Amino acid sequence: MALLDLIGISKAYETQQILSSIDFSLHEKERVAIIGKNGGGKSTLMKLIYGSLESDEGRRILQKNIKVGMLDQTPRFKEGMHVKEAIEEALKELKDAKLRYDEILKTLEKDFENTALLHEQSELVSYLDIHDAWSLDEKIEQVMYEFDLKQFENSDVNLLSGGEQRRVTLAGLILQKPDILLLDEPTNHLDVYMVEFLEEMILKGKFTLLFISHDRYFIDHIATRTIEIDDGMLRSFEGGYENYLTCKELLILSLQKQHENLLKYLKGEEEWLRRGVKARLKRNEGRKQRVFELRENAKKNPSLVKKLKLELEREKHNFNGEKIVNKQKMLFEIYNIHKKLGDKLLIKDFSTRILQKDRIAIVGKNGAGKSTLLKILLGDMTVDSGKFDKGEFKVGYFDQQRLMLDENKNLIETFCPNGGDRVDVKGKNIHVFGYLKDFLFPKEDLNKKIGVLSGGEKNRVALALLFAQEVDCLILDEPTNDLDIPTINILEEYIQSFSGAVIFVSHDRYFVDKIANKLYVFKGEGLIEESYQSYSEYLEIEKEIKELEGMEASTHTVTPLKEEPKTLKNKESIPTKLSYKEQRLLETLPVHIQTLEDEIKEIKRCLSNPECYQRIGLTQLSQTLEEKEALLEPLIEELLLIEEKAEIMQKGF
Repeated sequence: MALLDLIGISKAYETQQILSSIDFSLHEKERVAIIGKNGGGKSTLMKLIYGSLESDEGRRILQKNIKVGMLDQTPRFKEGMHVKEAIEEALKELKDAKLRYDEILKTLEKDFENTALLHEQSELVSYLDIHDAWSLDEKIEQVMYEFDLKQFENSDVNLLSGGEQRRVTLAGLILQKPDILLLDEPTNHLDVYMVEFLEEMILKGKFTLLFISHDRYFIDHIATRTIEIDDGMLRSFEGGYENYLTCKELLILSLQKQHENLLKYLKGEEEWLRRGVKARLKRNEGRKQRVFELRENAKKNPSLVKKLKLELEREKHNFNGEKIVNKQKMLFEIYNIHKKLGDKLLIKDFSTRILQKDRIAIVGKNGAGKSTLLKILLGDMTVDSGKFDKGEFKVGYFDQQRLMLDENKNLIETFCPNGGDRVDVKGKNIHVFGYLKDFLFPKEDLNKKIGVLSGGEKNRVALALLFAQEVDCLILDEPTNDLDIPTINILEEYIQSFSGAVIFVSHDRYFVDKIANKLYVFKGEGLIEESYQSYSEYLEIEKEIKELEGMEASTHTVTPLKEEPKTLKNKESIPTKLSYKEQRLLETLPVHIQTLEDEIKEIKRCLSNPECYQRIGLTQLSQTLEEKEALLEPLIEELLLIEEKAEIMQKGF
């Protein structure tokens, strides 16, 4: 069922058309990712759906009693409010419902035949079930811990950093579980562990979700559908980011085929037009007009296909620059260094060597010391003890604040401070537009002041300045934060073509996997682990180790059973054995589950093979996969419940 529909929506800002007569529907339990260039209309679409922005044309239809919650880029809180209070404030309606449920429960103990109260109790149970709100206090504690907010529990929320405030708002929204959840860059300012927790909450909570993100792994893990905004139009693709790339490639092939057919048809119409006599008849004016329109389309199509091809090339693969280095130059030699800030030990007994071709990602939880290590490498901070040697080389630095930009200068003045219109790029003198067009700047933007550019455009300026420098080492602090996917692709392209060392802090797993050949993992308590695995492999193995440790610990402790919501019915005695039906299910469900899992695996294998999915059809395969996965989950849950029941009876509880 569609919870929300946009019909014929258009929106323009002054002379710029952002959205042109778009249609969009959001169905229950869909998780839709919005991608596209910065300034292309992603946030505009989000605000139109939320209802905080009016369209110029078209209709927004929201189903009755549907509540929409939105994570904005700039949260606002009441003056003097503490962190925990801010989260609880977002959950006031749910908490009030739970209090009312408890009140009714007490009243029914004396007046158990009150039909009005029984009806109200039934509605409250349904409401609290839908929002999973039976144990909110425990959930608040959990989400504060996972989002690293426990330390700020009693702090004034307005004194926190912007990233910390967004985590507070996100915590409240996730626990609130609105009917439609809108998230604008939810993974910004979250470390990888927080992102994994957020993914788990979203998937378990079966949210109806619309989100903007540049985190391509997050999109792949979460999205059931991906929509791209391009030149005011929407394109919709089933699945996550990887499937979007596959489908976009098929779209380009389809457009090429359409163009070939158009040229064949146009050739026949041109011959008719050249014959002249019939074409000059008045009744053929419409046909003549269509020929002229076809000519225009034929001119536009090749450039559209070329544009899409270039975008796809950047999205699918990074341009591989020349990486010929005759010998590995030593940049940093670090032995047994320590660093404390106040009483907190951030780096303990860390030793490493950084060479000219290294691509090093510094990863770990927020506050673990990653930025401190960057500052030590930059020379902005000294070590407390140990040996730290730095060679003679030039460093290019890209920080989260992008402080190098003068907002009063235009683009030409920024890149050509000595006048003229030519810029030095790694020792080569080229025209400023010839350089900036690689960073998606049209010619008409050259005289724009930096101050009037959007945040995404400023990021592209900062990147262009960085990559114009002749340096031996790039040090990047959260380089993908607040970048759109096309700009991240530019960043990846230039890093891949860079012949020196790259050292960066990032929580973007996709970016880390593509760029890094070495990891410095901050484990806590000052320990830094050096790893040569991909980040995804590292996290997967770490997760398996934690699960094994948890299983080992569970053999020594008894976990108390989760308390169910109270009811007025007397507790029935626990049966001593499974029913015949349960016993049969215990035998047959594993076989059924295994069959479904094999079928799902085969469909996914087919989806990764163009010959296979082109023969069967992407839409058919995606629909079959969705149906199989929908069947699988309840079967697994049912099997786990029966196994748990059998285990409890076996232990004699």
